[in-house]
Amino acid sequence: MQTSPTSTAGADTAEPPPAVGHPDLSTVPRIDFLLLALAVSGVAFSAPLITATAAPAVAIAFWRNCVAAGVLSPIALLRHRAELRAMSRRTVLLSLAAGAFLAAHFAMWLPSLRMTSIASSTALCTVTPLWTTLFLRLRGQHVPRTVWIGSCVAFAGVLVLTGVDFTLSARALAGDGLALGAGIAASGYFLLGSEVRRNTGTTVYTFVCYTTTAVLLLAACLASGQALTGYSADTWTKILLLTVAAQFLGHSLSNRVVRTLGPSLVSTAILLETPGAALIAAVWLGQLPPVAVYPAVALVLVGLVVVIRGQQGRP
Repeated sequence: MQTSPTSTAGADTAEPPPAVGHPDLSTVPRIDFLLLALAVSGVAFSAPLITATAAPAVAIAFWRNCVAAGVLSPIALLRHRAELRAMSRRTVLLSLAAGAFLAAHFAMWLPSLRMTSIASSTALCTVTPLWTTLFLRLRGQHVPRTVWIGSCVAFAGVLVLTGVDFTLSARALAGDGLALGAGIAASGYFLLGSEVRRNTGTTVYTFVCYTTTAVLLLAACLASGQALTGYSADTWTKILLLTVAAQFLGHSLSNRVVRTLGPSLVSTAILLETPGAALIAAVWLGQLPPVAVYPAVALVLVGLVVVIRGQQGRP
């Protein structure tokens, strides 16, 4: 399965019907579960790569979105020009809003990785199912009881995790707060994306979204005085690897499958980023979190299993 933007664009014309709220997973094509697994694998490399990259946090976020938007530009503007022109005003506004939420997500999460452990930051940032479930309920959609239970179990893991970091330092706790805010922004990004993807192809949506995110992050970098150039060759290589792994494999494939799997399942599956990132950080960076972090992460993963079982049990 190719993971380039071209292959993603080619999938636009063969995508299944959109899912709304909590879909019946028995009707979803198996390839979408494989794509979701690839997306989770991609984002798992995100936190360790960011931590190992010697560049300002928000500048890293800008470049990964700028490169992704640049790669998608010729594809979207040449092959999907008609679809871009056909976008309704509402669809454009929702895509812009999704880009703004994604920019807020990056602006909070990347700095948090330099303030607290990778395990804590990713666990708190990826507890988006709770916020997604709450937002869906506020929109009047029915939320199965099992999904609520799973979300609450995951949030219990969040509370345990923040309690651990509170005993470590105020800086770690502040990093937890940023990561939690980033998770809330990510849920808005997933929900808006699922709405846009009901009638818009992956390439067109991600092009508009990533471009918006890049412009907003560029403004943030200029306002805060973060250096955008002058990096070493090793730093540029890691930024490119981050773009391929996290942006194209992670975010773009998530945008692809949120159409059929629904925002709750996609945001819940991203919780698997936590153990993946922690394992990579331990092997590559030698960063081992406190022992008390592990039961908290376990609660988060139990919540994931409960939410998925709740969605599978729907008639």
